[in-house]
Amino acid sequence: MSDNTINELLEKVARQDRAAFREVYHQSAPKLTGVLTRMLRDRTEVEDALQDVYIRVWQRATQFDGTRGGAMGWLVAIARNVALDRLRARPEARGMSRVTARSDTPDDDPLAQLPASGTDAEERILASANARRAVECFGELEPDRAAAVRGAYLEGIAYKELAERFDVPLNTMRTWLRRSLLRLKECLDR
Repeated sequence: MSDNTINELLEKVARQDRAAFREVYHQSAPKLTGVLTRMLRDRTEVEDALQDVYIRVWQRATQFDGTRGGAMGWLVAIARNVALDRLRARPEARGMSRVTARSDTPDDDPLAQLPASGTDAEERILASANARRAVECFGELEPDRAAAVRGAYLEGIAYKELAERFDVPLNTMRTWLRRSLLRLKECLDR
C-alpha cells in the first residue's frame, strides 16, 4: 500500500473513522512490529508497545500532516518513540542497577565480555581494570545524573530530550552533564 493511501486513511482516522483505523493497523502493523522487535527484543513488551503505538495514532491522527512527510515515516517515528520511552523506563536505563561480577569465574563477569583493544595479556588486564573503574565511577554519580550521562553519550539522546525527560531546563541539563563528566574524570584520575 502506498504512502498516499495511508495518508488518506490517516485523514479519515483524524475524523474518528474506525474502519480507516482498522485498515491503517492492517497495513502498518507488520512493519511497526519489526521496528519494535529490533529495538525492544522482548515479544511481550513488543505487543504492549504496539498497542501503545496505535493508541497514540488514534489520539494524534489530527497532528499528521502529509505535506511534511510520508505516513509510514510518521507511524515508524511514533513506534520508535514508544520503544525509546520503554527502553528509558527500564531500571538499568535509569541507573538503578550496577554491573558487578557475581563470582571469580570469567563467564560470570560481565566486564570480562568487553573486547580488549590489544592482544597481549597486560593490555587485556588494563582494559578490564579500566572498565571496572568506569562502572564504579558511574556508581558514584546521583542516579538521575548517571542516567542523563548514559543517555547523552552512550545512547545519543539529545540534550533537549533529556531535559524534558528529567523535567529540568535545558541549561540545567547541560550543567548536569558537564559537572557529571568532570566528576567521572576526577574519579577515573584517582
